[in-house]
Amino acid sequence: MSVSLVASLALSLGLTIILEAGFFLIVGKRDKKDLLLLVLVNVITNPVVVLSYSLVILYTNWNTRLLLIGLESLAVVVEGALYARYGRQFRRPFLFALAANLFSFGTGVLIQWLF
Repeated sequence: MSVSLVASLALSLGLTIILEAGFFLIVGKRDKKDLLLLVLVNVITNPVVVLSYSLVILYTNWNTRLLLIGLESLAVVVEGALYARYGRQFRRPFLFALAANLFSFGTGVLIQWLF
């Protein structure tokens, strides 16, 4: 695995954790165990999504937008299921997962657009 791919995975994971933890706090959540769960859930899902996206784009001619929508949708389902199963104060875990991912993804798009 190349150094640039590892750096890309680490940067993506770090930014995702920072942004989604910020979102967690913005929406008024304060449970420390739920915050830890958010970090662990993203450690599981983010590298899988980023690596899958990178490999599929590298080796196929698939539509990138459809691929991204599919991978992000799967991540939302997995994250929502983990929040539902292990979270302490997630009333609507799938909605939270969707909103947190939209916030993180949208902020990432904005950062790329600005720089």
